[in-house]
Amino acid sequence: MPATREQLLERLKALNIDTKTVEHPALFTVEQSRELRGQIPGAHTKNLFLKCKKGTIWLIVALEDADINLKTAHKTIGSGRLSFGRAELLEETLGVLPGSVTPFSLINDAERRVSVVLDAAMMKHDVLNFHPLENTATTTISRDGLLSFVRDCGHEPRILEVSSGSD
Repeated sequence: MPATREQLLERLKALNIDTKTVEHPALFTVEQSRELRGQIPGAHTKNLFLKCKKGTIWLIVALEDADINLKTAHKTIGSGRLSFGRAELLEETLGVLPGSVTPFSLINDAERRVSVVLDAAMMKHDVLNFHPLENTATTTISRDGLLSFVRDCGHEPRILEVSSGSD
């Protein structure tokens, strides 16, 4: 059974990671997020759930305006050619629905099937925003808090320059 938002927030609290969560209507795209996020401080992000031809599953996390060329990103991350992962695979590995992809969903990847890439441009920001396992809220977390959480989930994130024009 995938973790709930409440379980996620409890885990972050247990790790002494400060967060703030703001409720809002369901958001499915970056454009909708821009319209409805209000005055939430920090960098806003997008998350790409991908699979390569070699079978590796990838989560690439970047700034919302980042340009990530899927035709060339595989060279940067050292994978086979990339395509978007199926919704069924997303639910199976990260326990979330399309539109709710987030690095917080690594809490559900007990088998550590997903390889995590955090875009270097995003990691220049001290404060980041992600959905807390569902797209009806946004949770603000520090960059260091994100790294601590990802590592606590058993993943060692790779910080790579996968985007262009995203500072």
